[in-house]
Amino acid sequence: MAESFAPVRAEPLIGRLAIIGMGLIGSSLARAARELNLAGEIAAADRDEAVTQRVRALGLADLATTSAAEAAKGAGLVILCVPVGACAAVTAAIAGALAPGAILSDVGSVKGAVVDQVGPLVPGGVHFIPAHPVAGTEHSGPDAGFASLFLSRWCILTPPEGADAGAVALLRAYWEAMGAIVEVMTPAHHDLVLAITSHLPHLIAYNIVGTANDLEKVTQSEVIKFSAGGFRDFTRIAASDPTMWRDVFLHNKDAVLEMLGRFSEDLAILTRAIRFGDGETLHRHFTRTRAIRRGIVSLGQDKPETEKLKR
Repeated sequence: MAESFAPVRAEPLIGRLAIIGMGLIGSSLARAARELNLAGEIAAADRDEAVTQRVRALGLADLATTSAAEAAKGAGLVILCVPVGACAAVTAAIAGALAPGAILSDVGSVKGAVVDQVGPLVPGGVHFIPAHPVAGTEHSGPDAGFASLFLSRWCILTPPEGADAGAVALLRAYWEAMGAIVEVMTPAHHDLVLAITSHLPHLIAYNIVGTANDLEKVTQSEVIKFSAGGFRDFTRIAASDPTMWRDVFLHNKDAVLEMLGRFSEDLAILTRAIRFGDGETLHRHFTRTRAIRRGIVSLGQDKPETEKLKR
């Protein structure tokens, strides 16, 4: 057997792990839990029967069901891997099955709305600790996941005020066992940071790809056929799950609009520089952004997850 990408535990961290939603993130969590012995038992739920059948065929879980409540029953850790807009409904469905002392978490790219909508539905004695693994690809479904998806990637925990320190420590240890680098911050700060580092780039990508497609139709040109590397990167981002990203923008509206306003102001400066031949302004801006890129590379965050070894 090949050496694992992270140490395999002698004893599981969690007795029963429940994963609700078996897309890219959920199936990657299941693979990592299985490979690294992070959970004694894995229960998976997805509302799509075809997905649960595929989960069984792949051997990703000990139990695969369309009932989220059935999967959550008796679990020490329940992770919601569903679009942000579905978190409240799923929580309401599983609330009666959550065991006292269990940790309820999620993987959504928006945290403020999740805390506001899910928090009131969590039963007393259950520890609600939202999380966001900053990792992913443009692919989806149970076949898309791989155990090393979270390796050397950030996972942000946003525990509500007064959260149990022991539960936060256990969830941190769980993500770190999968190779993630864990950071703790407030939900509001998370949403502001992610608005500029993730949400706005996705919005721009969706817009640019749509514009290019419109141009292709109008001019009968070969815009898409002869796309250069930059445009190919945009098309990769724009291929992400549309339901997930619809919910991200609707639930992080204020932060995204703030960042979009700042972006528009900076874009106006570049537009003016190009119009009036202001090469000094362009060169100064490009030099500054080049330094930012070098900082990203130095932190090891430059390689896409698809370059990792899939397991």
